[in-house]
Amino acid sequence: DMTKDLKNSEEIIKFIPLGRYGTPEEVAGMIKFLAADSAANYITGQVFNVDGGMVMA
Repeated sequence: DMTKDLKNSEEIIKFIPLGRYGTPEEVAGMIKFLAADSAANYITGQVFNVDGGMVMA
């Protein structure tokens, strides 16, 4: 658990528009998409933020 030692976990969550930490399954969804030949075979040199909207906020 990445937050078990964080004293200010609730302060960090305030900056995430979805209001929670992402799950491993949600990150795995992006990995699955990128690994699929038919879905992502023309994508190059991109940065995908899987962060609950934190970058756009």
